[in-house]
This record gives sequence, C-alpha cells and structure tokens, in this order.
Amino acid sequence: MSDTTVTTRPGTTEVGLPVPAAPPARVHGPVTRTDFVRYQGASGDMNPIHHDEVFARAAGFPSPFSVGMWQASLLGTYATDWLGGRNVRDFRIRFLAQVWPGDTLTLEGVPLRTYVIEGADGREGRVDVELTCRRQTGDTAVTAWATFVLPEAAPDAATPGTGERPETTEEQG
Repeated sequence: MSDTTVTTRPGTTEVGLPVPAAPPARVHGPVTRTDFVRYQGASGDMNPIHHDEVFARAAGFPSPFSVGMWQASLLGTYATDWLGGRNVRDFRIRFLAQVWPGDTLTLEGVPLRTYVIEGADGREGRVDVELTCRRQTGDTAVTAWATFVLPEAAPDAATPGTGERPETTEEQG
C-alpha cells in the first residue's frame, strides 16, 4: 500500500489507513408513535405534527411522522458504536424521506476515505464515513456524513465503540 496518494489541502494527506470493519446493518422497528414521543420529550421538540393525529391530518399528512433528528440520532449511535464517541470530529445530515409509525429502519455505514491531519499536536489519522437510514420501502430517510479520528486499534472483541477490552472475572473466563 502506498503511504501517500493525494494531498487534499495544506496539512492534510490522503493515505490508506486501516479502518475497523463496519458493523453489520442494524435494524430498528417497527417504529411506533411512542418512539417519536420519547424522542420529542428528550429533545424538547414537542411539535404536535409528530404525535397528534388530528393535528397531523389537518396539516395534510396521513398520520404523525417522526422528527428527522431521531433517525439522525440512530445513525449517530450506530457510528459511535463503530468508531467511538470521543473520536467524532464532524457530523452532517440530510433529511430525505419521512418515517411513519410501522416503518422498519435499516442503518448502515461505509468508510469513504482515510487521511492524516497534521496539526500543532502532531499527526492524526481520520476516516470519513457515509451513513444511511433506509425505510423498508428502500427509500433513504436520512443520509449522514461523519469524520472520526481513527481508533488506535480495531475493537476486536472489545467493548463496542471503546477499543477497550471489558474486565473479566475467573467465573466469566
């Protein structure tokens, strides 16, 4: 493998670095209005279009639908379980389709490129990934792009997202 393939901007060099394998697709659902309301309560976004049948129908929708940020949060959790929460450097999202009660969502991610950032603190390996949340219809509900510092070592039977092996006792083996 070539060490340097492209210089993309000053202080950034695109290189082939090892990336922990993407986790298997994660399936969530069928989703419920309760899922929507729980997210609304946690986020403080209590727009009735996401939980009130009469309000949603009056606005021209067949039923309440999900807050798009809920799907984005599912993708964020999927990605941080893979590459570690402390390694996030950027997260961008695009909302593409509504999610309805009864939908089943599939979350997936793929690495796009690896590179090295040279800064005051030294060199830091990074990976850009693309994440998708698809409905059972095949429609993409949300696409996200994230940048992570590459973990020092792949988790390899470690605690997901931390790169650290869990403590064991003699009974556990």
